[in-house]
Amino acid sequence: MRDLADFLRSRRERMSPIGSGRRRTPGRRREEIAVVAGVSIDYYTRLEQARGPHPSPSVLHGIARALELNADERAHLFRLAGEAVPEEPASVSVRPGVQLLLDRLRDDIALVITDLGDVLAWTPRAALVYPSLRPGLNLLRAFFLTDPDRIPAADREDVARSHVADLRATLARRPAAQPLVDELMASPLFARLWAGHDVAVRRSDHKRLLHPVAGLLELDCEVLGAPEHDQRLVIHTAPEGSVTARRLALLVSAEEAAGRMPEPWTPVPVSPSSA
Repeated sequence: MRDLADFLRSRRERMSPIGSGRRRTPGRRREEIAVVAGVSIDYYTRLEQARGPHPSPSVLHGIARALELNADERAHLFRLAGEAVPEEPASVSVRPGVQLLLDRLRDDIALVITDLGDVLAWTPRAALVYPSLRPGLNLLRAFFLTDPDRIPAADREDVARSHVADLRATLARRPAAQPLVDELMASPLFARLWAGHDVAVRRSDHKRLLHPVAGLLELDCEVLGAPEHDQRLVIHTAPEGSVTARRLALLVSAEEAAGRMPEPWTPVPVSPSSA
């Protein structure tokens, strides 16, 4: 309670005073915070003096609003009070900082997804590698419930296991993921792997994709984004001089020349180690 009291007082004292006139103390008055928070002045004063009752989540929400706390400060407030940190609403648009990075990666294979697998944005090169990209696409539903044929048959079990472990890690911090889990249970593969209780946040990977035009593509994948955030920037690269790099270059040149996806060609057979 002492840490909570100190935090409340420090946030109040940093706020700009309401109205004009000189004040003996910095920030806003306790009564001004109490009115906006929807609590009595006596109740809020006792909280700042570390002698008040344990605040409920609804009271904490009101205090966070009154103190104009940002998302990180609000989460800290709830932790100090011993309450579960409330979830942020699910993303529907790309965060400005992530969008800036994506714009600078225009000539790379990059896309932004949520921690639930919803695709939010992608670069033109990503659209060449993933022709099925579209607004509203959920990669987990596409893999488990629609058509996993883009993944070589030998890799599907490992890819599925990685998806499941990452989703379980997401569920641990975002209970709102439960409806998606329930929906994916319609897949026998998902249900079997979910019962294994593997947990792992995905940070990097090596992907093999079956492209409808270029054939087998092997890409190194890096996932950028703090686990507590719900958006991830996923970047794919192919080693310089590799067969995959040459196939990507052909895709790009054909698309630029024709203004559309080229007709499928028969790729030269490539062993997995050389692609």
